[in-house]
Amino acid sequence: MPSMPANRAIYPSLRDKRVLVTGGASGIGEGVVEAFVAQGARVLFCDIADGAAETLLARLSPDAAHAPLYRRCDLTDVTAVRALVVEAEAALGGLDVLVNNAGNDDRHKLDEVTPAYWDDRIAVNLRHLFFAAQAAVPAMRRAGGGAILNFGSISWHLGLKDLAVYQTAKAAIEGMSRALARDLGRDGIRVASILPGNVQTPRQETWYTPDGEAEIVASQCLDGRIQPADVAALVLFLASDDARMCTGHGYFVDAGWR
Repeated sequence: MPSMPANRAIYPSLRDKRVLVTGGASGIGEGVVEAFVAQGARVLFCDIADGAAETLLARLSPDAAHAPLYRRCDLTDVTAVRALVVEAEAALGGLDVLVNNAGNDDRHKLDEVTPAYWDDRIAVNLRHLFFAAQAAVPAMRRAGGGAILNFGSISWHLGLKDLAVYQTAKAAIEGMSRALARDLGRDGIRVASILPGNVQTPRQETWYTPDGEAEIVASQCLDGRIQPADVAALVLFLASDDARMCTGHGYFVDAGWR
């Protein structure tokens, strides 16, 4: 995965911030973890991909002001999600930023969706974001405020095929973020959703042929493929004090895909 650009923005307000990132071992999450570590933040990330997580730790830790921490967590287990947030606050000395990144965009045919599959996909793509945010609120109140950044998706805005359940979850994330922003604003807690376009990750590259890659770029206003570092740059801004009046809305990083 391409690293953060050498001329990236530096946010003094992010130094020593206590950050929890879900799904941080690979793909977009990996880019987010790397970006916060480069800012001098204290980062704990979770995943179920232990091998990828250990590789990331080995890559980032030697040069980090604060070596990132990893915890394995099955986010479909609400009890485990709550325990993760408590552990993150203890390990980091507080909690200022929650990045609800984890999800899974496996394709599915409408007529093959069963109630069990529906429940599993909602658990994977929606439920844990709410309960992680709920669990993080007391820690953020103790910290005097914070930021909760929930990953949505451009997919439901485009109406892509074979993603009905995934897109239902991602649409709900935007509504949930607006509701939480209203409920938590007086506590100094900002809540926003981030809507990536088609990001070039190793997972995505297994699906697309060169013709498919060209089709994606042709649908964008800008040339080039979106990288995890591009998404991470938006995450950093929204987590920083520079975005102190940004809450309740969705922010796109999609190269103008339509």
